[in-house]
Amino acid sequence: FFIRYFPRLHFQCYPKSAPRPTPPPPRPPPPNPRLGPWGPGAGRGGGGGAPLAAQPRMLRIACFDADRLYDTVPALFYDDSDFTPDGRMRWTAGRYGRKIRDAAALLDSLASDIAAVTGVENEGVVRDLAAACHEEYCFLHRTLNRFDGLDIALLYRGDRFRPLGAREGRGWLFVVGEVFVPGAPPRRVGVLVALDARHAAEALADRREEHPALPLLVAGRFAPELARRFGLHDAHARAERAGRGNVRYRSGWRMRDRILVDTLFAPPRVGDVYARRRLVSPHDGAPVPTYDRTTYRGGVSRALPVYAEVELR
Repeated sequence: FFIRYFPRLHFQCYPKSAPRPTPPPPRPPPPNPRLGPWGPGAGRGGGGGAPLAAQPRMLRIACFDADRLYDTVPALFYDDSDFTPDGRMRWTAGRYGRKIRDAAALLDSLASDIAAVTGVENEGVVRDLAAACHEEYCFLHRTLNRFDGLDIALLYRGDRFRPLGAREGRGWLFVVGEVFVPGAPPRRVGVLVALDARHAAEALADRREEHPALPLLVAGRFAPELARRFGLHDAHARAERAGRGNVRYRSGWRMRDRILVDTLFAPPRVGDVYARRRLVSPHDGAPVPTYDRTTYRGGVSRALPVYAEVELR
């Protein structure tokens, strides 16, 4: 069915060659004043402590900007020569492997049922990322045909979500699928992820018009006023009012990425920024990017991940 009607839809459950031991739960980090408004247990979502395990009727959603996760092979249809071993960034196999491992460890610690990952170059990169995760993630990838070659991928647990079809546009990916919760029939939802804030509002308006009765889960670079405009819960409104954000600017923290939840669902009980000491600089508390201009910093991303838990009624 998928190959016949969705020939460009790439999704895969990545099998593990052997069972891996369950890692011990992480210890909550000590308070760090450089994290600004965060600390252990900050906000309802515990943005500074260990993530809470999602309840059986809860769906945990995360959004993570991989911050230009390219492979090391020159592309044919766009210019990614900077991110090659001989390019301006000196993007070697060792640096690529380190970022894959660090990003996979971050996704494992998020423990989400659905993770929207933006800023990945191609399906091969997504496959490497899913293979490096300890969690049994399936993945879905679509090519966006952008000038920078960056795409969007969806990593998901196969026992909690099943994609039925997908569409892509200028900086966005829309996936229709079924969500599974114990003791309830499968529920069809639409997942919209936006990589580009310039086209996020248009993409959301079009999906609302095409699927007026379909509950939406929205993640990425969406302005907060879109929640009121399209009848959505802003899962990060409380964290934003408390002064938290996922990107550090000179003026302070800003919630660049957020998760919006359809009002057909209950208001999210948990919605916060995933802040950890290993993700931020000990000098200024800002997220450590992979590159600061052309200087290699070795971080995972210049933006912290955001997550939310949605109650499926």
